[in-house]
Amino acid sequence: MARIVSVHSFRGGTGKSNITANVAFLLALSGRSVGVIDTDIQSPGIHILFGLEGSEITCSLNDYLWHGRDITETALDVTPSLTADMGGRLFLIPSSTEPGQISRVLREGYDAERLTRGLRELVDRLNLDSLLIDTHPGLNEETLLSLIISNMLVIIMRPDKQDYEGTDITMRVARQLEVPISTIVINKAPTNLEPEAIAIKVKQIYDCEVIAVLPHSEEMLNLGSDGLFSVHFPEHQLTSLFKQIAQELDG
Repeated sequence: MARIVSVHSFRGGTGKSNITANVAFLLALSGRSVGVIDTDIQSPGIHILFGLEGSEITCSLNDYLWHGRDITETALDVTPSLTADMGGRLFLIPSSTEPGQISRVLREGYDAERLTRGLRELVDRLNLDSLLIDTHPGLNEETLLSLIISNMLVIIMRPDKQDYEGTDITMRVARQLEVPISTIVINKAPTNLEPEAIAIKVKQIYDCEVIAVLPHSEEMLNLGSDGLFSVHFPEHQLTSLFKQIAQELDG
């Protein structure tokens, strides 16, 4: 059975898109058929991690939501551009970077129920093992509907006081919506803090499994979203932790 996973953060800047893209790549590398959909329509960007410029996107999620395009027409098979050793397939459903399309989202919104129908169609028609939803930070109607149809929620947070409060809000909402599985990934942890101690503290606060603690990485910072970290640094500790997250999602 396919697993739909919402990857979410209450605030921006947590590294959510980078984690989503790298985990999706590692799932596909292991032989899975994986989809990644960018539902952060107000500020899209995950396509850059897969080596695509906004000008190269000729069909996007926006075309499905507003212009009647088939949802599978928006799915780009990015497998060939990643590595020759891919055991599975990786599809990206990007959002438009055209200013007119973004301003329309801000002005009019979109049919969130149509989006959820499209998510289910993607899973069925592309025969996906996993669909990872890169959500818009915060909580809005679109995010709530994504959570409702998800089998799993992964909350990305930093060990930061604002993130602690935002994660508490997100966790309470997820429980009210009865999301089957909720987990936490801690990102950008200072290297002078003990990862196990951070994980124990967070688990006690939220009564929720912490599946990884990712340290602050100068290599990630220097890469500057110019491709997938796991492709550039396959033997890095951070890549090993991305693999750990992928295994949990594949469970």
